[in-house]
Amino acid sequence: MTQFAIGQLASAAGVGIDTVRYYERSGLLKPAKRTASGYRKYGDSELDRLNFIRGAQHLGFSLNEIAELLAISSRGDVKAMYEAAKLRLADIDHRISELQRMRAALVNLMSGCPQEGMPGDCPILRALLNKESSQ
Repeated sequence: MTQFAIGQLASAAGVGIDTVRYYERSGLLKPAKRTASGYRKYGDSELDRLNFIRGAQHLGFSLNEIAELLAISSRGDVKAMYEAAKLRLADIDHRISELQRMRAALVNLMSGCPQEGMPGDCPILRALLNKESSQ
């Protein structure tokens, strides 16, 4: 079994030392065992867990969701993992839809902008001012 100091673990996982400490404080990573001299020592299981966390973050899961995924993983519940991924995918699809809507609106505003002249001639400025005044 490999033994890592906190800096070695962080480096192997591609995170900072403060990130490892944060994950420990938040319960995502079990606190390390300490040597007689007080140094933290981690093993392969902690590295695997950090890699799991990073992989889940890259897929857009929040830290709260990652805590749930870790619990699901520890139970070996494949169906629950699938359902969690399904929910995440639905959220991603919703966000993509919203981004496409915002993009279309911005393209439409930009197409009508003369790019010079009076501020009142710019549909972008008019749209932003109308949005601010209605809030």
